[in-house]
Amino acid sequence: MLVFEAKLEGTKEQYERLDEAIRTARFVRNSCLRYWMDNKGIGRYELSAYCAVIAKEFPWAKKLNSMARQASAERAWSAIARFYDNCKKNIPGNKGFPKFKKYKTRDSVEYKTSGWNLSDDRRTITFTDGFKAGSFKMWGTRDLHFYQLKQIKRVRVVRRADGYYVQFCLAQERLEKREPTGKTIGLDVGLNHFYTDSDGQTVENPRHLRKSEKALKRLQRRLAKTRQRSNNRKKAQNRLGRKHLKVSRQRKDFAVKLARCVVQSSDLVAYVDAPAACRRLDLLVSNMVKNHKLAKSISDAAWSTFRQWVEYFGKVFGVATVAVPPQYTSQNCSNCGEKVHKSLSMRTHCCPHCRFVIDRDWNAAINILELALRTVGRTGSHASGDIDLCLGEETPQGKPSRGKRKPRQ
Repeated sequence: MLVFEAKLEGTKEQYERLDEAIRTARFVRNSCLRYWMDNKGIGRYELSAYCAVIAKEFPWAKKLNSMARQASAERAWSAIARFYDNCKKNIPGNKGFPKFKKYKTRDSVEYKTSGWNLSDDRRTITFTDGFKAGSFKMWGTRDLHFYQLKQIKRVRVVRRADGYYVQFCLAQERLEKREPTGKTIGLDVGLNHFYTDSDGQTVENPRHLRKSEKALKRLQRRLAKTRQRSNNRKKAQNRLGRKHLKVSRQRKDFAVKLARCVVQSSDLVAYVDAPAACRRLDLLVSNMVKNHKLAKSISDAAWSTFRQWVEYFGKVFGVATVAVPPQYTSQNCSNCGEKVHKSLSMRTHCCPHCRFVIDRDWNAAINILELALRTVGRTGSHASGDIDLCLGEETPQGKPSRGKRKPRQ
């Protein structure tokens, strides 16, 4: 599935009609969620049928395209299914009980195969549902002429702080070819450096939020001084939202480019996954965020986003991405295998058994790679793509196994 995005250019009246469609979609989603709460045991198809009941009870809700109402019901069911799945997996802590959506700057309405039309030059989109938002000019770098209209399965209108965007979801697999490099790499993420690999190379942590914190605080103070429900308050909210949006885009751009570079330069990428009790790295990160001294820095690092893009590019380029459990990757010595207890403040690994001295994150990255190679060689991997090298043994073909390392002076 490919997602192309373009910015919509229209009039103020057109934007207001898009807001009405977004509010209606949110109302349908919340109504389906309430219907599920009042009638436990109903499934996805009952929620989809309930959309017709909503259209009869509320004439203004009928203005929204019927498939858009069904898409809103599917969003409600997605939240319900995620809650059921977390309960079945016995995930610790909050299971994510579905909540009602409230107004927020970033919101959207989703259409399927009706309710919209594209012009012949694929530069203008017209919304044809009851809200009659009209035609919008699209600004973007993607060319839709390479794809057929029947490949467009979803059209999503997203409202952000800096305007309105349209997203096209295309039924098209993305596969790219690459030459094998014969290189395997293990990654250990951190706060001093964004990650340290098994070769000792480091990437600096950009700290986008920290760098913009002064400007964000200034905009927040200006917002606090405005009067409630005034035009100046709306303008201040918009300026603050735009700044937060810029920080999030900087963070995502860094993660995407770095993940693509890592995957293209390696035939196997090993990284830390959540323990078996957590199942997902997202939950592991959420537990780490409970440390209030490091919460802001951990959230700013965006480890989960980086991991998701590594897995995605692994599928695109056919590269194996292996997740290993994090237990004792920092404590075990990568040279002799003995456990060396150390606190979080100790940034250097000094083994009293073999006198091996190495950076703590570098030591963890080597252990992560060794665990990944053993997993691939013996029990199969959680790889996102195909392996280009022969990994029948614990080390890849053409690369000698690691021997004893000399202590670093």
